[in-house]
Amino acid sequence: MSQTVLVAEPTIRLVAFLGVLAAMAIWEIAAPRRRRDIPRVIRWTNNLALVVIDTAILRLTFPILAVGLAVLAEERGWGLFNNLDISVWLAVLVSMVLLDLAIYLQHVMFHAVPALWRLHRMHHADLDFDATTGLRFHPVEILISMAIKLTIVAALGPPAIAVLLFEVILNATALFNHANINLPTSVDRWLRWIVVTPDMHRVHHSVDPRETNSNYGFNLPWWDRLLGTYVAQPAKGHTGMDIGIEQFRTRRDLWIDRMLIQPIRGPASGYALDYSGQGFSRPGHELDSPPDEARLSKEQGKD
Repeated sequence: MSQTVLVAEPTIRLVAFLGVLAAMAIWEIAAPRRRRDIPRVIRWTNNLALVVIDTAILRLTFPILAVGLAVLAEERGWGLFNNLDISVWLAVLVSMVLLDLAIYLQHVMFHAVPALWRLHRMHHADLDFDATTGLRFHPVEILISMAIKLTIVAALGPPAIAVLLFEVILNATALFNHANINLPTSVDRWLRWIVVTPDMHRVHHSVDPRETNSNYGFNLPWWDRLLGTYVAQPAKGHTGMDIGIEQFRTRRDLWIDRMLIQPIRGPASGYALDYSGQGFSRPGHELDSPPDEARLSKEQGKD
């Protein structure tokens, strides 16, 4: 079975990726949550070009990726689950939950360590928020993330099917929770107990560092609630909040050449440990229901 998973992996991942991306693009056109400020042609061409570069560099750098290592670990008896007498499906379930926790902790680390934030801030420097934002990561961050993932897979020894399912679901949910789609408030309120929703993750892309350093989850929403990094809604509302970071605010910064050199430009400010009191729920941020955005807009117009 593991060899079958390994052979089918590229096709499954590509079909899932293209299918979810197309679905999110159509949904964004049919029911957008926020007004688009930057022409789609600028952002999509550069963000998708980055995906091609990331994929090529990843394939050229690592002789084996996560699913392949899971197959190898199973054959050689490496890792925790390959040495426990438990059912395969229990191992699959627990492995997927632990892998998701690892991604959450890795995400926090990329905000907390200045050198890593220099890489990760490129993801946050997008001036609009849509499905392609979920694909916008610096190649060096991708390489570091894969090295961490391979270490975790070697240590856990998860079933190959668990790693494949996790990779496909994580990619799909990253496209979903970055999508500029308008979910009914009642649906969002309940759905965010199961999966990270766009309204939940959009808070993480606020220009306000106190909101940037919250809601780190990509797939499961529980870690933020359990570990005190959950902020339910942005203080200015979803249509009033500013997306991005203060350092890179021009359209020229959205071009791929500028994105690739962002880690060496300017100070590494705005990362998690650089802001006292960040990352924890604060007064006015606790309610799952969004604030009255019409009222907020009216009040902000008076200021």
